Amino acid sequence: MNFLKQMPSIHIHPVLYAFIAISFVTGTFLELFIIFFLVLFHELGHFTAASMFKWRIRNIVLWVFGGVVDTEEHGNKSIKEEAIVTLAGPFQHLIIFFLCLFLELFQFIPASILELVLYYNTMLLFFNLIPVWPLDGGKLLLLITSAFLPYKKSYHFTILFSMITIVSVVLIQLLFFPFTLSSFLIWIFLFMENRTDWKQRFYVFMRFLLRRYEGDSAIKKVVPVTVASESTFMDVFSKFRREKKHPVYIIYPNNERISIDENDCLRSYFYDKNYHHTVGETFQYK
Repeated sequence: MNFLKQMPSIHIHPVLYAFIAISFVTGTFLELFIIFFLVLFHELGHFTAASMFKWRIRNIVLWVFGGVVDTEEHGNKSIKEEAIVTLAGPFQHLIIFFLCLFLELFQFIPASILELVLYYNTMLLFFNLIPVWPLDGGKLLLLITSAFLPYKKSYHFTILFSMITIVSVVLIQLLFFPFTLSSFLIWIFLFMENRTDWKQRFYVFMRFLLRRYEGDSAIKKVVPVTVASESTFMDVFSKFRREKKHPVYIIYPNNERISIDENDCLRSYFYDKNYHHTVGETFQYK
């Protein structure tokens, strides 16, 4: 009962309604119902893991072959913690496999339905591990790249890589495989999601910075960054990495160097609103 009370609201994405309509026309409603159940079970895995880490969760959005647990965490949790939450979804499919073996052993469900469940369970598992944002594989790609690259660069790389992958898959399908409307719509939907996230990349990065400014970020290592005095604050922020604390070294034309804390940069930008000043102008008298 406590688990049910903690459950966020569940929303159905408009694209799912389109597939429901298609299922009625094509007589595949049973298949869609099985997929819907598997997707919901998958997202409950993410939700359970996120709840264990006390993430702030707004809602769960379901769409065909996937869904999203919408949280208020934006790159501020540790990479390990986010990886656990991300992998908790695919792990649910392993539970389904063992459950199906149990049901098959005692013949509780007709074999034809179990075959459908196993088929779509396998498809969902491998589909969600494709390195395309916002699938789990895309999220893992972001986590891996952000372990080595600044957060801004890793996020941009993940979105661009996803869009290129989607276009490549669609072209291969159109050129070498029979056309299927459902598959085509799924890939177009994923492309539009990435296109939207690309347009909103600045706001995603700002949320990441705001969490750091508020002190709500996992820090494991100190890594200095060096910038020229004529650099803007955004030039400095674009070097920020997850799980890293950054002392900022500002180099002036006369080779003079001063050191400031990253919190000073964040405070000057968000609190003092020095949007149009360079870091050299802001901190030369500090």
